[in-house]
Amino acid sequence: MNFLKSGIQSVLGSQQANQAPSGAETVELLVERVTSSTLLDDRRDACRALKALSKKYRIEVGIGMSAMLQVLEQDRSDCEIIGYCLDTLCHVTTPEQFEEEQDNPNVTANIGEQFTEIFIKKPDNVCLVLGCLEEYDFRVRWAAIKLLTNLLANRPKDIQEIVLVSPMGVSKMMDLLIDSREVIRNDALLLMIQLTKGNGNIQKIVAFENAFDRLLDVITEEGCSDGGIVVEDCLILMLNLLKNNPSNQQFFKEGSYIQRLAPMLELPPEQDQTGMSPQKVSNLHCMLQVVRALVSPSNPQQVIGSCQKAIRSSGLLAAICNIIMASGVPPDLLIETINTIAEVIRGDGQNQDYFNSVVAPCDTPLSAIVLLLMSMVNEKQPLPLRCAVLYCFQSYLYRNEGGQSSLVKTLLQSSDQTTTITSGQLLCRNLFSTDPLSNWFSSVSLSHALLDNPTQKEQLLRVVLATSHNSKPVSLLEQCNQLLQQANCKFQSKVGLLMLLSVWLADCQLAVRTFLTIPGTIAYLTGQISANEHGDNEYLVQGLCAFLMGLCIQFNDNSVQEHQREFLCQLLIKRIGLDTYNKKLGEVSKHENYSKSAKQPQIRIAATTDLLLDYEFCRLFKSLESTITKTVNGFSAGGANIAELTLSQEASGLVSQYKDIIREQDARLQALQQQLAQSEGRVNELAQALELSRTSNAQLQDQNILLKAQLQAGGPLGITTDRHQSSQASSPLHIVATAQDTPPADPGRVEALESRLSMLTFEQQTDRAKLSYYEAENTRLLGELDQLRSRVTKAEAHANQSDSKLEQVRHDQEDLLELLTDQENKLQRYRMELKRLTGKSFDDEDDDDDDVGDAVGEPKKKNSSSEQSHQNGTEPPRTSLDSSSNPTASGGEFVC
Repeated sequence: MNFLKSGIQSVLGSQQANQAPSGAETVELLVERVTSSTLLDDRRDACRALKALSKKYRIEVGIGMSAMLQVLEQDRSDCEIIGYCLDTLCHVTTPEQFEEEQDNPNVTANIGEQFTEIFIKKPDNVCLVLGCLEEYDFRVRWAAIKLLTNLLANRPKDIQEIVLVSPMGVSKMMDLLIDSREVIRNDALLLMIQLTKGNGNIQKIVAFENAFDRLLDVITEEGCSDGGIVVEDCLILMLNLLKNNPSNQQFFKEGSYIQRLAPMLELPPEQDQTGMSPQKVSNLHCMLQVVRALVSPSNPQQVIGSCQKAIRSSGLLAAICNIIMASGVPPDLLIETINTIAEVIRGDGQNQDYFNSVVAPCDTPLSAIVLLLMSMVNEKQPLPLRCAVLYCFQSYLYRNEGGQSSLVKTLLQSSDQTTTITSGQLLCRNLFSTDPLSNWFSSVSLSHALLDNPTQKEQLLRVVLATSHNSKPVSLLEQCNQLLQQANCKFQSKVGLLMLLSVWLADCQLAVRTFLTIPGTIAYLTGQISANEHGDNEYLVQGLCAFLMGLCIQFNDNSVQEHQREFLCQLLIKRIGLDTYNKKLGEVSKHENYSKSAKQPQIRIAATTDLLLDYEFCRLFKSLESTITKTVNGFSAGGANIAELTLSQEASGLVSQYKDIIREQDARLQALQQQLAQSEGRVNELAQALELSRTSNAQLQDQNILLKAQLQAGGPLGITTDRHQSSQASSPLHIVATAQDTPPADPGRVEALESRLSMLTFEQQTDRAKLSYYEAENTRLLGELDQLRSRVTKAEAHANQSDSKLEQVRHDQEDLLELLTDQENKLQRYRMELKRLTGKSFDDEDDDDDDVGDAVGEPKKKNSSSEQSHQNGTEPPRTSLDSSSNPTASGGEFVC
């Protein structure tokens, strides 16, 4: 203190005898009094005075912080002095600036953080404050909560680590939530919110300290969504515990806490929500965020699935759907509700079916999906709402083959077949509207109906549009291509259409074949890829066109004669160049919007211009980019690849024939296998009928023997002819012996028995005939079965033979390529050797020979390789391409 006093005197100058002490000197005297006084009252008075001066003289009081810590350690029994010390430390470490110190130039903006760093250099200081939380006295507990909140605000990571290693540190804070005093409980909520941010270990400890039960109890006591700011604080703390924490998410689901959330999201039925208070809107918004934390796409799939099931069974999904159907819901709340529904139904078939069944309460019944799509394509709706609807519709179609099929079916229906507008017609209509955003939204929505579903890609090819009264209808694919090539097509519309076409053509050879038959398609793509426009937008369009061109090569079945894979690769290499193509294709992944769109399925944008790429398209591009690059790079500009292209042209017919044969054999093999399965089923049925006939025959034989015995013995009246009872007789001899002891039977009875015997004998003969028929039929079917098995074996052997022939053709093709390469290399070496020895090239030597022949009057000798090959009936090897030749003008043939 003497050093501090001398330092202050050196700055302020020495005081006169009658001059009052300055504030800094007063603080110094008070600090010295706290550390040196032996009476508790003196120390208490000094701490009270320091508390009063701590706002104006924060630096001076903070320098004497050690005196406050000494009191916290030694005077724990006096709650008043402890409260004064904690309040003083709160003032010193607060992150805000007080009014009293605004004119002080020595006080910086981060002065509270600096004193916090000094305070936590000794972790035991934080433990002292945590120990004060156990004191029930209001002044001590409340001040300790505020001090810990300041420390967490200034140095959150350090305080979290100290609390983790402190014995029962988290438990002491959790006990504050059950304090009967609302001020303590509310400030404890703020403290726990700061403590649980970004620390998974603390989040797990807090959750297993029964936090969810306590928070939900507080929310219920405060009136659920109609409550005040305390409800919002509880939900924010709950959100901290659940977000990005799978352990707590699973614990929340297994603890049946989802069922307790459902009543909190229920709105009064048939009531306008226009007058909803801002605090209720905030509470509902936080509740929806809690639900989204359970089903976020970033969570583990098993956690998402179990939470989605619980949300559906608890009625929470129905309550959320009722919010979007209610009238007067504020836009922000409506957007968050739609995003919540999107993640609740994403990938869950039953939730998707339930959402599809929701009908809007309007005069003309409309499904909720159609109503939302109307908002998405409406230019007057706010952009965040339109993006939320798109995210919801994408989630509805995600892994939902039934939903994708239903959407495509609505496109195949004519407008006069339906009285109300359907989702497919709505999207198709706005796909060609004048609004670029509507074009983009519709294109992306339709593309999600085709993801991982080749069947719907082929079905969508059947969609035909009526353009005008006199013009003939055109297909949807052709109309998209025409709109793409229009000069007035906007940038966003062009990007949306290119993404739709790329998803459509990927993994669908029939779509590629149809696309290539449209006139001008390849010319347009080639022109776009080779364009010289600069700028991020132009580069993106060129890259998307390069990707579409690559799909036409990758999934080309060579059925379009003028646009086979080899021709397209040759065209790409000659007119664009391999390096240029690879560069343009890589521009897509280099675009700034690509990295943003590929992070998460939900669309998060700041402006309309940010709507460019879609999440699922980015995934498709990432999975196919390397494959396309590898395929295209396989066709280089060298002679070997040119020879390969030429040979492929000659052998393509043969390869196609073998492919057709293999397809036919596969179809026949499947048909034979089906016949075999049917025959085996009939054999099993006949075997069962045969066994039943044998059993019936045995029973009839037993009855026949029994009736004969009765007839021979005179037939007692008391003996029945029931099959069941006759089968239980021990033996015919026993019955005969019993009959001999009885009196003679009536002659009428004997006649009845004889007729019964005759009838049974006839039935036995009939059953024997049936048995013979079944045995013969069984033998015939077994023979047919053996024949079918032999035919299946032959078909499989023939298919294997065809495969071996195809492999042999490919092997011969590779050998021929090697020979052509060796011949070209030898020819090049001979030319170089000739030039080195004679100083003339091969062409010069031919000219000289021609001149000599003319001089002596002899005809020219046919010594060129081409003429020799013509005499031998063979064509010369084609070694290089003429750089000036046009493949389209020459019919695609190579020029030597």
